Amino acid sequence: MDTLVWVGLGGNRGDVRATLAGARAALAAWSDGPLEASPIYASAPWGDGDQPIFFNQVVGLAPTVAPSALLAALQAMEARFGRDRATERRWGPRTLDLDLLCWPGVRSADPTLILPHPRMAQRRFVLAPLFEVAPGLVPFGLDATVAALLADCPDGGWVRRCW
Repeated sequence: MDTLVWVGLGGNRGDVRATLAGARAALAAWSDGPLEASPIYASAPWGDGDQPIFFNQVVGLAPTVAPSALLAALQAMEARFGRDRATERRWGPRTLDLDLLCWPGVRSADPTLILPHPRMAQRRFVLAPLFEVAPGLVPFGLDATVAALLADCPDGGWVRRCW
């Protein structure tokens, strides 16, 4: 698990279950090996509560490209699945959100790519599914396991396993 790059997937518009399945299939093309995917979780909206519930999961992959290239691929996937970052409101509804969460051995403070994800440890909807597949992972750049991060997570929103 500590050799995989972890990506958070989420959405709350359209057929989210189908969108997440399509995103996983698209991610597989960028991995040198099978994906490690968590179950899908439902969660309260984060940041802007006036919207439908979100569905989230995490996927681990062995990338075949550098971090910046994978980030560009993630953003292209979002657009292909109907996300328009130019017109959406921050933390508002979206068809697909793909977040690069952590990358083994890589820290980045570049404003276009911050690793590990700057709010990863504050989001229960990221940590709960990650706990299912990698509870002992210490994301590079953080100093605690996913299990410890989840236990200490300040996010009071509800999260429940769905599929």
